[in-house]
Amino acid sequence: MVARLTRMVRAALMLIALLLPGLAQASDDERALLLGTTTSVDNSGLLGPLLDAFHDETGIKVRTVVRGTGAILQLGRSGDFDVVLVHHPEAEEAFVADGYGIARLPVMTSRFLIVGPADDPANIRSAPDAARALARIADGPFDFISRGDESGTNAAERNLWRRAGLSPWDARGGWYRETGSGMGATLNMASVLSAYTFTESGSWTNFANRGDLTLLFEGGPHLANPYTIIPINPERHPHIAARAAQRLVDWLTGPVGQSFIADFRVDGAPPFVPVAASGR
Repeated sequence: MVARLTRMVRAALMLIALLLPGLAQASDDERALLLGTTTSVDNSGLLGPLLDAFHDETGIKVRTVVRGTGAILQLGRSGDFDVVLVHHPEAEEAFVADGYGIARLPVMTSRFLIVGPADDPANIRSAPDAARALARIADGPFDFISRGDESGTNAAERNLWRRAGLSPWDARGGWYRETGSGMGATLNMASVLSAYTFTESGSWTNFANRGDLTLLFEGGPHLANPYTIIPINPERHPHIAARAAQRLVDWLTGPVGQSFIADFRVDGAPPFVPVAASGR
């Protein structure tokens, strides 16, 4: 009797062992994929339609958390996402080097811009580069609204101030103000105050409450804004849906996802350029 029970237990264990991979795959593919991404992707209007198209093709639902890149990468370190879509190259490289992400895969680019009141009292339109444009705002000084939220856009803005030899955030208050919020809220404050601000083309294209704000400076070095997708490392966080995350990576970087990004328009303008069309 004992021998028979032992054989039955062994058979049951073997059956469970055979079924476990299939069960794990079903759990991976059926639960919603957790994506952490930035406010600029959301504010552009691209995020929802893009993920709907991915779901229509693959059947995989995607739940999103939208924050600045700094906050998204911090949550990614804790294993709160399966995959992240962000735009801060230096922080992304450290994230992957520390073993939290598998690799950085380019997806698309936008452009950083300086916008402000149409009469442009700082005359940044004629500045030779973006750093000098910011220096002219400081020379006034004229009101400037910063995100101040450790996002990718905030990091790029601070890098330009440093190139100008300035760090106005140290002064706190006065003409340089930090919202601690996303791009939409920051643009709204700049619009209300007729102030300058630093934004990116995805959010600006879809921003309807411009008031007196207009695009004053774009182009030149240091204003490209690349976005990459990074699957979270399952060796660091075994609970993540690695298979589903890879399907999203493959779709976004493949011909279907890239074509969707290329064809997406807001009032006739593309908020992003897919990496396939940018020559990277």
